[in-house]
Amino acid sequence: MELGEAKRRCRDVIERIESLPASCKRTLLKLAHSELSFLSRAATSERPLSLNIGHIEAVVHILHLPCITGVSRVCKPIPLSPSLNVHVDIACTLNTNPVWIIVSDRNPNYITCNGLHSRLHQLTAAAASASVALRPSSLILFFSHGLSSFLSDKLMHEFGATLVLLGHPSFHFHLIEEAGDWIHVLLPRTYQEASVFEIKLGDPKPDHVSCLQSHVMAAHWDLPEDTSSPLFPPFTSLLSKMHLFPLDVETMETAKMGHCEVVNFDTTALIALVSAISNGGTQKLLATPESELRRRFKGNYEFVIGQVMSEIQNPILVELDSTISGKGGIICETVHSEFKELVTMYGGPNEKLRTSHLLKYLRVVPDSPSKRMMSLPTTRKLALKCKVVFGTGDYWYAPTATANMAFVRAVSQAGMSLRTIEHGPRALTGD
Repeated sequence: MELGEAKRRCRDVIERIESLPASCKRTLLKLAHSELSFLSRAATSERPLSLNIGHIEAVVHILHLPCITGVSRVCKPIPLSPSLNVHVDIACTLNTNPVWIIVSDRNPNYITCNGLHSRLHQLTAAAASASVALRPSSLILFFSHGLSSFLSDKLMHEFGATLVLLGHPSFHFHLIEEAGDWIHVLLPRTYQEASVFEIKLGDPKPDHVSCLQSHVMAAHWDLPEDTSSPLFPPFTSLLSKMHLFPLDVETMETAKMGHCEVVNFDTTALIALVSAISNGGTQKLLATPESELRRRFKGNYEFVIGQVMSEIQNPILVELDSTISGKGGIICETVHSEFKELVTMYGGPNEKLRTSHLLKYLRVVPDSPSKRMMSLPTTRKLALKCKVVFGTGDYWYAPTATANMAFVRAVSQAGMSLRTIEHGPRALTGD
């Protein structure tokens, strides 16, 4: 019975892993399938089972929490130097700050003071020696079965740990069939007994807004508006839900401190918002003769048609509406300049009209990339311009809306957690 239950838990956690973002899946799937293979081989063995499935379940539970974003490592070492790696269960962003999460699924009776003390000294020393890009602001310790009061007191007094609430207890349901009807059966992993501690290590992003002074400004567009051309309803609906905040440094400082949600847009996101493909132009493009489209888009014909088909299946304005609604929008000076130049050169009259409306809802901030972003080496994949754009979002504790997945992957591969809002690319069509 124990073996059958363990196998069922493995299959259930594999199913839950599949619903995670691609960046979180690979290692976890490998671990879960390895555990399932071990259990299958153990079917004829009479030895007591040594299970790792509980640890995998706890990691997956944490990764599903809405407060967890910007995951860069899952159950893998973080390379701190050519000769030093540190193993953490999750490296991510928690409530705008980069953290390392350590998960224990052990019975509290078997967690020793010496073992815990040694592990924490290793982690705090590693965090202190990490580069600015990889250094966490906190260690989060997740004990899925709780922790004894003796060890809890030790953590608080020796390491300055505080008890925190990491999301809410999660009740997992599994469907089984009985007499032709589907019923819900409550699985035992509710994590109501879990103890979660935070050990603050200092702010890895000691940036300041003093450089802004009066440079925060409204984006603007010099073209006259053509009110005779109606805007696409989903586009106006999305803009109407964006939060507008006053143009003063004090308010921007409040936003930076996390009291007002802000989204940083890169150029790919702005183009996606105003593109004719995103604004009801898919059928018009599909009705246009292929020869004309090939003449207009030249070598990008297949790329544009691919975006059209993607838009039909997954309308990008609908996708972004839920993540942008109620938030303020910022763009850095580099994006502001590049976006206006691209629309001037390649945008059609309707795309330019949408641009004039969109820029009224955004605030331009100086290029001010965070220190941790700029500490990453500049390479072909980690281009300086992208570091400035994404780093400015990181400076403001704001996720960056982007279609630039190559840069996002490169940052993750470097081990740095970064908050992003990812979407498919859309091109200007000249409409």
